[in-house]
Amino acid sequence: MSEQDIPLLDPQTIAAAFGVASDTAYGAVVPPLYLSTTYEFEGYGKPGLYDYGRAGNPTRDLLADAIATLEGGAGAVVTSSGMSALDLLVGGLRCNDLVLAPHDCYGGTMRLLKARAERGHCSVRFVDQSNDAAFAAALEEMPKLVLIETPSNPLMRVVDIAMLAAQARGAGAAVAVDNTFLSPAVQRPIRLGADYVIHSTTKYLNGHSDVIGGVVVAATLAEAERLRCWANVVGVGGAPFDSWATLRGLRTLFARMAFQQNNAMAVAHYLEAHPAVSRVYYPGLASHPGHAIASRQQQGFGAMLSFELAGGVEAVQRFSSAVRFFTLAESLGGVESLVAHPATMTHADMGEEARAVAGISDNLLRLSVGLEAERDLIAGLEAGLAACSN
Repeated sequence: MSEQDIPLLDPQTIAAAFGVASDTAYGAVVPPLYLSTTYEFEGYGKPGLYDYGRAGNPTRDLLADAIATLEGGAGAVVTSSGMSALDLLVGGLRCNDLVLAPHDCYGGTMRLLKARAERGHCSVRFVDQSNDAAFAAALEEMPKLVLIETPSNPLMRVVDIAMLAAQARGAGAAVAVDNTFLSPAVQRPIRLGADYVIHSTTKYLNGHSDVIGGVVVAATLAEAERLRCWANVVGVGGAPFDSWATLRGLRTLFARMAFQQNNAMAVAHYLEAHPAVSRVYYPGLASHPGHAIASRQQQGFGAMLSFELAGGVEAVQRFSSAVRFFTLAESLGGVESLVAHPATMTHADMGEEARAVAGISDNLLRLSVGLEAERDLIAGLEAGLAACSN
């Protein structure tokens, strides 16, 4: 695949073929894995393209280029985790810089931002970004960075990226969008005005629950280079083997997302009609308040959803013990289906008060819908829901 051909290709082709048959040493079809930590200089004072693995690695850079191309960015930096990707951005801020973050963001994101703020590295304000008046008021404080998470984790709230990005830019703020829940197969925030896109590559980009990683994509070459230099300074680059494995997972991203989205829609409709379920959060449902925005800015609705059980915490305990084909575990985006209880798992560190403000109740469950057969997933949920009424 030549560089001049890339803009003409469908993203699905880019994911499947980026870097294929590019090996100049032996003609390997699959890009080779470079594990070396150090590289030979051409001569005195003449380093090659690579000199030391912390600063750069061919396998890591290939993955970065593939993801940047998929997201429509100018460059990317692959990091050791999703949290280190976020911190790569936040770590470049100064003590008086303000980060404007969603009030219902991922618990790990909130924990990191609070920890940075408590140490005086930056300031942070959490705001309901779907509230136009609240968001406009927060922009008057002149934030340096606006962090957007859509759909949100775990309540699947959707905000208008293009609108928020335009407003943020008017206030002089850069915009970063966490695109972990959807991936570039479903949503491309840079096209909607974002300056950065963040992923936990652990999730859909890798897709097999066997690699921890992250990435920051920048819309401009200058920002991509700045982030690359900062990543070298702090040493957060992803490992070569992890990058190679993630690139392998990326090959099937579009196929996986298409199948998982179909399963998720079937699960959402099933849950919405079940008497033991009081509410379902899935942007693909016409009843979802963000359905119209999601339909406009996304190319699908993803495979993540949440729902509340009518029976409270006791129902959650019964469901978790009886459900089949959905493993009780954290993380998401793999080929296997998972169920999580945010209040005691992914968002436990937020604290009860912050969860209440965000609307994360104790009877909320989050599903990551995988590649199992639809009928088996429905049967597995039925087993769990039947136990709630026993």
